[in-house]
Amino acid sequence: MRRADKVIITTAVTGSVNVPSQSPYLPLTTAQVVEAAVGAVEAGSAIVHLHARHPDGRPAWEPEIFAEIVPAIEERTDAVINITTGGSSAMTMDERLAAATTFRPELASLNMGSMNFVYSGIADRVTEWRYDWEKPYVLNTYSQPFINSFDRIEHTLRTLGANGTRFEYECYDIGHLYSLAHFLDRGLIETPLLIQGVFGILGGIGADHENLTHMVRIADKLFGDDYAFSAFAAGRDQMQFGTHSAWLGGHVRVGLEDSLWIGKGRLAESNAAQVTKIRAVLEDLGKQIATPADARAMLALRGRDRSAR
Repeated sequence: MRRADKVIITTAVTGSVNVPSQSPYLPLTTAQVVEAAVGAVEAGSAIVHLHARHPDGRPAWEPEIFAEIVPAIEERTDAVINITTGGSSAMTMDERLAAATTFRPELASLNMGSMNFVYSGIADRVTEWRYDWEKPYVLNTYSQPFINSFDRIEHTLRTLGANGTRFEYECYDIGHLYSLAHFLDRGLIETPLLIQGVFGILGGIGADHENLTHMVRIADKLFGDDYAFSAFAAGRDQMQFGTHSAWLGGHVRVGLEDSLWIGKGRLAESNAAQVTKIRAVLEDLGKQIATPADARAMLALRGRDRSAR
């Protein structure tokens, strides 16, 4: 791993997993997503990981909805914008790629395999639903896997790579690291890699700290110092895993996509609050916080000059 002199904070501001009934603070409208992103950057986030939603909170893929988000963030910040290609398991592949294909971001997420991606347990914790779509949506994940077969991964790499987009490789299990090594060996991707270890999703690797150290150990074996590492855990383990990743020399990700909480029994009122909390932890560890310019240099990003406007 390339041990970081400065830690990159990524903020995933809304996602497609959590639903409006879980928290009144989850950004839903395009204006709310923009404000959440700007607040996170002002608090110290260098990268903003973007999903979009319809006003009732349903995950959105339409480029015209992202068009109300991406330019507005670029006008108000210098953050690196990282557009999802994961979307949700309910979307087609063309839908999942539509925004990143349209806006040609510096960075896009790429899930490194098909998997059971289950969050039906949300239905056990919600007693009052704000919208009719929410309960069927989360329950459906128990029977509908997320599909990202090798042909889909290759298509994404070739399609977005032709635009100069680089990737945040989301690895939900150790096998995903070996899948990443396969595409590297074939010359379809370039170093330095940005590996995002994802822990605590039902169907993926568990949120055990031994798994985090093991993932870094295997990544070191496969990629040497040709990669940067970041990690997050879904839910209550978010801050602990961010701290552990930074302690190992890596980067961190926070945001209401990954956890709705700021502490035990306390909902986070904003993405910025989570950024502020992890930033304080990092600075207590003696770490410096990376600016967007630092992140671009560390990850060999091209800058915004070729992004679609």
